[in-house]
Amino acid sequence: MATPGPVIPKVPFEPSKPPVIEGLSPTVYRNPESFKEKFLRKTRENPVVPIGCLATATALSYGLYSFHRGNSQRSQLMMRTRIAAQGFTVAAILLGLAVTAMKSRP
Repeated sequence: MATPGPVIPKVPFEPSKPPVIEGLSPTVYRNPESFKEKFLRKTRENPVVPIGCLATATALSYGLYSFHRGNSQRSQLMMRTRIAAQGFTVAAILLGLAVTAMKSRP
């Protein structure tokens, strides 16, 4: 009885290249976007989100500054304001997603 030799599996695709799937384009855009171009496009699509992010960062910064200075009442107010700004930002993101989903419907 002969022993079988080592089995060498056939590689389904070249590991150094991504697999090619018919009808699927890896990117929606023909030219790759730079960070600045993508940021500006996303800001134009949903301008409320950067405003909410800026409000969150401002409330956090001022709240930490107040905490450092010993003004605990102002610090607590700013931390509560930060929570409200974060909620506003999350709501803006969800609203933007809903609007985008409605636009893409035929």
